Amino acid sequence: MIYNKKVTAIVPIKGETEIINGNLRLFNNQPLFRLLLEKLEHIFAVDEIIVDTDLHHLEEELKKTFKKIKFIKRPKELTSPETTINDIINYDIKQTDNHEIFIQTHVNKPLIKKETIAKALKLFVEEEDHYDSLFTVNKYQSRFYNAEKKPINHDFSYLVRTKELPPVFEENSCFYIFTRESFEQNHHRIGKTPFFYEVQPIEALELQDSLSYKLAEILTLYQKL
Repeated sequence: MIYNKKVTAIVPIKGETEIINGNLRLFNNQPLFRLLLEKLEHIFAVDEIIVDTDLHHLEEELKKTFKKIKFIKRPKELTSPETTINDIINYDIKQTDNHEIFIQTHVNKPLIKKETIAKALKLFVEEEDHYDSLFTVNKYQSRFYNAEKKPINHDFSYLVRTKELPPVFEENSCFYIFTRESFEQNHHRIGKTPFFYEVQPIEALELQDSLSYKLAEILTLYQKL
């Protein structure tokens, strides 16, 4: 709870992913999904952690280890590749009552720090009068072009220093924060007036292949030093 508002984290853990055994793969000798759940378990502001999964055998293990876990078996109609994350969130928030703020996170972002999540939750509650949602971004001040080779954020005929270019923001999917009211109105985890929350590039590293796994494992150990 933060400022008397209850917070629910939503963690989708799908059995079949684009990376073989992605969510179940060992990461520094423990299942990858446990890394995120341990961070959320130790964030004081998080009251409940919804684990939405089609891996029903995880229920007993997770409930033994984590006090905040609420296990939700994903319905068969929400397990197809065409299912959007907003469909899953819509189902999940109907399974819990009286929780006003939700944070949806992803297992494949192992370097995101619990301190980063906690600070973002605090900021969102403090700024809730101005923003209905928050999501993490990477900020770039580089020269970008579209698929037609046209400049996006600069004038090709007028060269300026990159640090003077208007920034471009990339949605990096580390986490999304939103209210129940915002989601019900917009049917989306991003509302009409979102806050762009910048995170360090290392924290936004996404697991995509064996190389990114190995790099993330090394960097995770380095973070603990």
